Amino acid sequence: MSQAILTPEQRLATHDSAALGETLVEIRDLEKRFSLSGDFLEQLTFEKGRLRRKQEYVHAINGVTLDVKRGEALCVVGESGCGKSTVARTVMGLLKPSGGEVCFDGTRIDNMPPRDLLPYRRRMQMIFQNPYASLNPRMTIQQTLEEPLRFHQPTLNNGEIRDKIEDVMRSVGIDPDWGKRYAHEFSGGQRQRISIARALAVDPEFIVADEPISALDVSIQAQVLNLMMEAQEQRDLTYLFITHDLAVVEHFGTRVAVMYLGTLCELADTRSLFARPRHPYTQALMSAIPRLNDDKANHIRLEGEVPTPVNLPPGCVFHGRCPHANDRCRIEIPRLITTDTGQVACHAVEEGRID
Repeated sequence: MSQAILTPEQRLATHDSAALGETLVEIRDLEKRFSLSGDFLEQLTFEKGRLRRKQEYVHAINGVTLDVKRGEALCVVGESGCGKSTVARTVMGLLKPSGGEVCFDGTRIDNMPPRDLLPYRRRMQMIFQNPYASLNPRMTIQQTLEEPLRFHQPTLNNGEIRDKIEDVMRSVGIDPDWGKRYAHEFSGGQRQRISIARALAVDPEFIVADEPISALDVSIQAQVLNLMMEAQEQRDLTYLFITHDLAVVEHFGTRVAVMYLGTLCELADTRSLFARPRHPYTQALMSAIPRLNDDKANHIRLEGEVPTPVNLPPGCVFHGRCPHANDRCRIEIPRLITTDTGQVACHAVEEGRID
């Protein structure tokens, strides 16, 4: 592990220029709703003397469109409840989308039968947020790492599986002799390394990391991030990285997607987003990052409350807290427009009312 860690720009530069333009994962108008109404009988209610069926939904994702390029680390950020993890789980097929499409390497996969989806399962792996809950407590580490190999690569014999497991354990800084131990015998950082090893064991192309370091100490977070970046360089991995930590994004991401209340507000490369955020919500997020060399605080304090995803406001979902909102913002839903820094969904930016 002596290899130097590259910056996001350097990591992208190491890939073939033609490959950088290739889209590995396409997300088109993705929607996800969760019903709050219970079964059919619980939905029935009397209104004005008539029996009516009343259905309520949590609108977790609302028309999100994203492209994940080969070799990049696309970070999705936003406050808790904005739909980041729901996007991750829907892309991986753990949740069925209510609308839209998910395509992997040019093939639509969100509507595939489970059997037809199996070849893509090996190429797409996930690292979960909680290393304590993502490992089976009844299985040894050796069994945990062997299980995906035996399922996805049944032609490998026992010796080949053992050699591959030892190689992947060493690559993430785990002693192969730990294979006979159980998950509860390890610290949080060690468990997350095991989770990363499990994802890497089947040689995936694309990894979704759902806040993989949020449950770890700060010093351990840096180790895990460096490990993931080394794995990306060595294995040509593509990441969809879910996080709420903007300091991590600046260190790890090549592009950043900012979400608010299930919608995509802004999409730009990391350097442009941190140097010149365009959407008012992105500006507020950036102003909240602690700066040791700032003589005076420039934190943007948003007024109002976050709307409920059960009853979304009309127009722009951010207009109730936005200092630049006008009548158009309260009526018309903004669409992503291309700017000199990336893409942004904001009427104020489109009309030139804010820079």
